[in-house]
Amino acid sequence: MPVMPSQSRHLSETIERPAADVYEFVSDPANIPRWAQGLATAVENVDGRWLLGTGADRATVAFAERNTFGVVDHEVTLPLGEVVYVPMRVVPNGDGCDVVLTVRRQPDMTDADFDRDSGLVQADLSRLKRVLEGTG
Repeated sequence: MPVMPSQSRHLSETIERPAADVYEFVSDPANIPRWAQGLATAVENVDGRWLLGTGADRATVAFAERNTFGVVDHEVTLPLGEVVYVPMRVVPNGDGCDVVLTVRRQPDMTDADFDRDSGLVQADLSRLKRVLEGTG
């Protein structure tokens, strides 16, 4: 049985820093707590796996292999084993760049939950801009 596409929202932020610098920062899982607090406020590398959060029920995150195209896609594996694929790009834009992250509506997610998740991601992208531009 075919799987129907889910609703997607492409959220973005323009950052006044070179794309290569932004890519280096966002592709390093150790930086997640500095900008993606909606994802995790703590991250730890244990035996080559990046664990998000604290306690026994931690999620893991795995990023796409390093590349020259600005692809920072990642998979978040939730504590119960569900995998959430997160498409993300750093796209050159003049002397700066655009960071674009796709939020996909998960099965059984209400409109309010989808709006809340989208708002958290947009807040994270805004925080990323402030951190990398040195304004916050």
